Amino acid sequence: MTSNLQIRSEKPEDQSAIDALLSAAFGPGALARAAFRVREQAPHDSDLAFTGFCGDRLVASVRLTPISIGTTPGLLLGPLVVDPAHTKSGYGRALVSHALNAARAQGHRLVILVGDAPYYGPLGFAAIPGGSVTMPGPVDPARLLAAELVPGAAAGLAGQIQGVRKSD
Repeated sequence: MTSNLQIRSEKPEDQSAIDALLSAAFGPGALARAAFRVREQAPHDSDLAFTGFCGDRLVASVRLTPISIGTTPGLLLGPLVVDPAHTKSGYGRALVSHALNAARAQGHRLVILVGDAPYYGPLGFAAIPGGSVTMPGPVDPARLLAAELVPGAAAGLAGQIQGVRKSD
């Protein structure tokens, strides 16, 4: 149940616990995935990185990274990670909802991710028309999803996704 989950902004001291969750959930092959290639191009936005705690234990994390899709600005969601002992708890969905609301409040228009439509669809994500958007590596087009934070933000979306360094 998500009532036990306390969501807060990620803090630098959370990094080692997040790394441990990522390793437990995704294993060593995660860094070869196309989404991680985008994340290598630019750091995540520290204002859009959130953690979920049960008591004093970190059980989930999500980050948003600034990107461009061709000339269209957006955000890449992920990695979303939930402690394997807490899967199917609703914690991941709660963190994604929180992150999308925070991005919308900051004026962002679009969030992209690579994931499963049945999981992310109820959170507002839909498949991007096949072939119009690419990643810097192989991705199943059916798993490339977008959430419009502003209606129509994904209209005409085309181009390669690239990480964008946030200007200070």
